[in-house]
Amino acid sequence: MKGIVFTEFIEMVEDRFGFEIADRIISTNDLPSGGSYTAVGTYEHSEMVTLVTSLSSETGATVPQLMHAYGVHLFGRFAKGYGKFFQNVADSFSFLEQIEGYIHVEVRKLYPDAELPSFLTERLDGNTLQMIYSSERAMGDFAHGLIEGCGNHFNEALQVSKEPLDQHGNRVKFVITR
Repeated sequence: MKGIVFTEFIEMVEDRFGFEIADRIISTNDLPSGGSYTAVGTYEHSEMVTLVTSLSSETGATVPQLMHAYGVHLFGRFAKGYGKFFQNVADSFSFLEQIEGYIHVEVRKLYPDAELPSFLTERLDGNTLQMIYSSERAMGDFAHGLIEGCGNHFNEALQVSKEPLDQHGNRVKFVITR
């Protein structure tokens, strides 16, 4: 996973739960990176699992709740840091539809080794979008949070239903209604 995912996670933990908890989830685990992350580095997905699991133990929030909250947080950070992806985009559905064909293409130019999830979209009608999330990392709760963060960014109240398409969570169908 790209380091920006880790650096932003630690920032969210510090903002929401305090520096002490952020330090504790790093220092109490035997992380291959030592818990030292850079935005452009690449780290094992297992480190994120370890950090989120530790945060769950520290806070009492479930791992799915934390991953969802992190998705909402990260979308807001992406919106601030990558404004070019939002130029000439009128609404959340238009943005979500361009993830595969534009945003991920541009991300791969910057980070050729990035292992990105797949998002296939289909408009079911003017107010309903279906997205199929696919990833070996099974981070559907995180994707759900990103979708809701997108709605927040565009000031749209989105109703998001989530349906696992396999037993491991590698494929998830989202139906998004505005």
